[in-house]
Amino acid sequence: MKVSRDKVVTFSYILKNKNHEELERSDEGEPMAYLHGHNNILFFLEKALEGCTVGDQLDVELKVSQAYGLRDESACQRIPIKHLSGNPKKLKIGDHVKINTENGIKDGTVIKAGKFNIDVDTNHPYAGLDLIFDVRIKEVRDAEPDELSHGHAHGVGGHHH
Repeated sequence: MKVSRDKVVTFSYILKNKNHEELERSDEGEPMAYLHGHNNILFFLEKALEGCTVGDQLDVELKVSQAYGLRDESACQRIPIKHLSGNPKKLKIGDHVKINTENGIKDGTVIKAGKFNIDVDTNHPYAGLDLIFDVRIKEVRDAEPDELSHGHAHGVGGHHH
């Protein structure tokens, strides 16, 4: 079966920067699953996987504009700690936080921590980077009706209800 719209694709990956330094990897025991054609992964990664079959291995190189875009320096700002989701204790540089905004929860990374305020960077951690995905296709199957109606994969690495 080939990777195409409305198929659930399970794959493992190693993500590297343009210098081939590893940034992250999926756990071999828990590969990632997504619903193809439903904007659940980066568009250009999804496009590169189109037509692949189980066992295929490929390196997908994405330029900054095809991945998470350029860094936006205006996405770095000072916020009161009371706007963080949950009850964070001692925050330090590099901690990932959830910020309550009028538009919902937003992810951020602490770049400076104070007693009452923190400076956060809400850019994606890989914004500004060219990326290389080393991908191995593990499984391709037809999506279940509830996966299609929800617009995402359920099961291994997917969303569970």
